[in-house]
Formats: sequence, C-alpha cells, structure tokens
Amino acid sequence: MSIFQGLHASASALTTQRLRMDVISSNMANVDTTRAKMVDGEWQPYRRKTVSLQPQGQQFSSFLGVAMGKTSINAAGEGVRVSRIQEDVNTPFKPIFDPEHPDADAEGYVYMPNVDPLREMVDLMSATRSFEANVTVLNANKSMLMKALEIGK
Repeated sequence: MSIFQGLHASASALTTQRLRMDVISSNMANVDTTRAKMVDGEWQPYRRKTVSLQPQGQQFSSFLGVAMGKTSINAAGEGVRVSRIQEDVNTPFKPIFDPEHPDADAEGYVYMPNVDPLREMVDLMSATRSFEANVTVLNANKSMLMKALEIGK
C-alpha cells in the first residue's frame, strides 16, 4: 500500500464530485429549455442528466476480505470514478398550458424539461457536502504525512 493511496482516493472523489456539480449546474441552466435536440424532425425539451459513480479497482468484497484478514491490503480500493452520465428518460416532460408559446402543440400545451429545481438543489447540496468532506480528508491525510516527515528530524 502506497502512502499516497489516500491522497489519490481523495483526489478522485474531489474530481467526481466536481463533475456532479457541473452536471447539476447544467440541469439548472436548462430548466426552461424547450428546444434541446431534434428527434425525428421535432424539437424535444432538455432531459435531466445524472451522474453514475463506481469504485476504481476492487469492490466492497475486497474490503471485507481485508478486514477479515483473508486478503492482503493491496487488494483494497483506489478511489472513485464516473461510470457514465446519462439522461433521465423515466421522468416525463411537464406539460404547461401556454397556447401563445412558439413551441405549443395543437392543444396549447408546451412540454417543459423534466428538471425539478428542488431536486437539483438537494443533489447540489449533497455533492457540495461530499466535496467538503473529501477536502477535510485530504487535509487530514496531508497533515499526517507532514507529521511523519517531522519524525526524522
């Protein structure tokens, strides 16, 4: 196990949480976008995007094996990474009655993006808290490494 493995794990977490915040910001910026992409000759509203994360390296079973003494410490995980950014296709668009809107259908409804600002704010708070927690871990790890260097003085 490298002394820098903790720094690497925290750095990967900071990178992924920053990407989560960027995707959430994009969702919030497009909350009223009714013409995001053309599908079959018709404009579709913006679809909410989500970020999926997964561990780098080993799975939870390897950590359990380390804790139980069945595997070596080198089998432990190496941080986190983004596995994919996907569109939320399960949540329907929100119909709003506005017959004067240029994107209204024949019945006068405009389909707005499936972005819920409240949900986005909760996700943003979660990503921000995770980012702050990882900064704290990174600083603690750095402090321990500095104290280890002082032992040799």
